[in-house]
Amino acid sequence: MFYRTAGQFKTSYSADQALFPVRQDAVLLIVILAFAWIIFPLTASEFTFQTLLIPILIYSLAALGLNILTGYAGQLSLGTGAFMGVGAYACYKMVTLMPWMNPIVAILLSGVFSAGIGVVFGIPSLRIKGFYLAIATLAAQFFLVWLFEKWAWLYNYNASGAIQVPNLDVFGVYVAGPQATSFTQYYVVLAIVSLLTWVCINLTRGRPGRTWKATRDMDIAAELIGIDLMRSKLTAFAVSSYIVGVAGALFVFMWRGAAEPNLFDIPLSFRILFIAIIGGLGSVLGNYLGAILIVGLPVVLGIVPEALGLEITSATVEHLNVMIVGGLIIFFLIIEPHGLAQLWRLIREKLIIWPFPH
Repeated sequence: MFYRTAGQFKTSYSADQALFPVRQDAVLLIVILAFAWIIFPLTASEFTFQTLLIPILIYSLAALGLNILTGYAGQLSLGTGAFMGVGAYACYKMVTLMPWMNPIVAILLSGVFSAGIGVVFGIPSLRIKGFYLAIATLAAQFFLVWLFEKWAWLYNYNASGAIQVPNLDVFGVYVAGPQATSFTQYYVVLAIVSLLTWVCINLTRGRPGRTWKATRDMDIAAELIGIDLMRSKLTAFAVSSYIVGVAGALFVFMWRGAAEPNLFDIPLSFRILFIAIIGGLGSVLGNYLGAILIVGLPVVLGIVPEALGLEITSATVEHLNVMIVGGLIIFFLIIEPHGLAQLWRLIREKLIIWPFPH
């Protein structure tokens, strides 16, 4: 009944291929956007902004970038954290070398540098794939983190080796740095994430997305029907690295405030990979569902026992979090490889035909 489709007729090919073929999907999206843009900012506390809302959006964007490469184009990558670091350091250099630059423009431009590095390290994908390509991207992870540590120019020769976000304003309103409020940073992050998500939805539904999917499913057959594999794979690396680079800039400038090279080490890459796996590879919605679970789980584990009057240490919470995430990854890989996004598709299908069993 909630998804009653009676009276919703498709009279053209474009209507059948519309982004929201069922009217209720558009209504649901409007409700979600209303919560994100109006209700959450007006009701959330500083703790909620810094612990849940901002990190969920940033991790969702990073997982979306990885999903473009792995879920849609079928190219394995274990260097997501390092490409986030490229975006963060590129943004830092731009705002320090050109303090007059709009920080939002700098964040969006930082992804260009990450895209360039991604294409360079994506060249091996033209000759190798699968496990061997994953090792090549892992090499990129180690090399880039080493570069962040050893190239002092990247962090302006700071004795600590860390980058510190300065106060940055747009039309007199601080959007980054110690004087920026979480309320302002949330809106900046939400606007950029919404924009890039819209772009990715259109890319994956258009010709680039169909090319990536053909390359993922069977690259030899794709080449036989005229698809340029070099262009397909390198564009996937470029788009993915751009999105990941922007996420890295947001990660430091809109959330952490400072960063050391080890922040972008392999644990961050695995965290993004876990979000993509649990959420569902080849799905835009899955990135948000996976990020909500991964980011929200430690908060729930810390709040629920306290509400029940149980004493639990932070170390125990951390161990429980690792155990639960590991168990969820095994569960989804075995039971439902398409992740939480597939579970939502099944629920939606049941709602469309409810109350009938089939």
